[in-house]
Amino acid sequence: MEGANQSGISEFILLGLSEEPEQQRLLFFLFLLMYLITGLGNLLIMIAISSNSHLHTPMYFFLSNLSLVDICFTSTTIPKMLSNHISKNRTIPYAGCLTQAFFFIWFTGIDSVLLTAMAYDRYVAICAPLHYNTVMTPSICALLVLVSWSWAFINALIDTVLLTRLSFCGHNEIPHFFCDLSPLLKLACSDTFINDLMVHTMGALIVFLPFIGILISYTHIFIAVMKISSVNGMQKVFSTCGSHLTVVCLFYGTIIGVYFSPTSSHTAQQDTAATVMYTVVTPMLNPFIYSLRNKDMKEALKMLIIRKLGSTL
Repeated sequence: MEGANQSGISEFILLGLSEEPEQQRLLFFLFLLMYLITGLGNLLIMIAISSNSHLHTPMYFFLSNLSLVDICFTSTTIPKMLSNHISKNRTIPYAGCLTQAFFFIWFTGIDSVLLTAMAYDRYVAICAPLHYNTVMTPSICALLVLVSWSWAFINALIDTVLLTRLSFCGHNEIPHFFCDLSPLLKLACSDTFINDLMVHTMGALIVFLPFIGILISYTHIFIAVMKISSVNGMQKVFSTCGSHLTVVCLFYGTIIGVYFSPTSSHTAQQDTAATVMYTVVTPMLNPFIYSLRNKDMKEALKMLIIRKLGSTL
């Protein structure tokens, strides 16, 4: 990527979440804590799944990939925010800003498609259990993960390349803690029609299409659950799907609110708060949501901790 755009701006200023020094210090320690919890929690999920043969199933294969993406997702934005606070320098180079935007869009897209793959896995397991082993084969699961990475990569590449054609005239302050696509488009002084068109077109493909797939999967699951006469059977289904549904609501609810609702209906501060929810809070909560509501994960984590403690004694 070029070091500067057509208008000569070589850097942007990330205003962050607050201008107040006291709030900045509080936010620094809060985001540092959340980043450490996110990294450790998702890493534990990945190690627990890889070290326990009982969890070598499609559902946990997708979950381990989701944990990996969540670590990468938060690492795209939070370290830069923390380093800006330490150095007291809130600038980010033009090329660095576009690079951050690219990886942010990429990992967001991967998350979206992976959540859909997990919903499809639950649909097959509940609605067609006799065909589960023939449908959800290792090769199919690997293909779904490959599609999620590739599809999201193409979307991120298109959005980022289109950013390079924009001109930025003087005003270079981004009212955010990272280079998000929406505030960057608002800063541009050239025509953003093509960018806006592609954001909504590709966004529909990478957000709404997977979201519709999730809704269809859970509609069939709900219909199947209503036919179950056993209370224990219904509880097992809800405990299996409840974790995933919680993450889906947190993730898609905030993304649709920020990027696909009229800009007049919400302020920049509300956008930033919603963005924090799906970029920081949701990845941090994922390990807790999936482990606390899942008996197999709790047992695997318990065995992992006992084994690690035993090896140190």
